[in-house]
Formats: sequence, structure tokens, C-alpha cells
Amino acid sequence: MQTPCIHVCSMVSATGFCAGCGRTLQEIGGWTNYTDAERRRIIAQLPARLATAVARSRMTTNPAERPERPL
Repeated sequence: MQTPCIHVCSMVSATGFCAGCGRTLQEIGGWTNYTDAERRRIIAQLPARLATAVARSRMTTNPAERPERPL
């Protein structure tokens, strides 16, 4: 099964996405239950999510909005 996980698990509270793979907690938790089509749809969204997260983190100066501790 294909997974976008790169083992950099840290949820970004400002976006709700994992800083490593770009998925939400719901997507991470349900990954094995999704169909191949659902996983492909999510994977297709990840580059844009991660780009947005990077741009947003560069603008963030508040440490409380930075990635939380790794899981």
C-alpha cells in the first residue's frame, strides 16, 4: 500500500496538517481503510498543502503556531 509518510510526524496546529506528509489526523488514522482511489485523491492534494504550510510557517513568528512536538 502506498503511503506519503516520511516519518516526520508533527502536526501543525495552524493548518491541521502533518508537517511531514501533509495529511490530517483523520486521513492518517483512516489510511488503511481508504480505497486506492481515495488515497490517490489525497496524495494529489499533498504538494499544495505542504507548499501552503511552508509559506505560512515562514510568515509565522509566534512559536505557539509552529509545529508541535513529534508524535
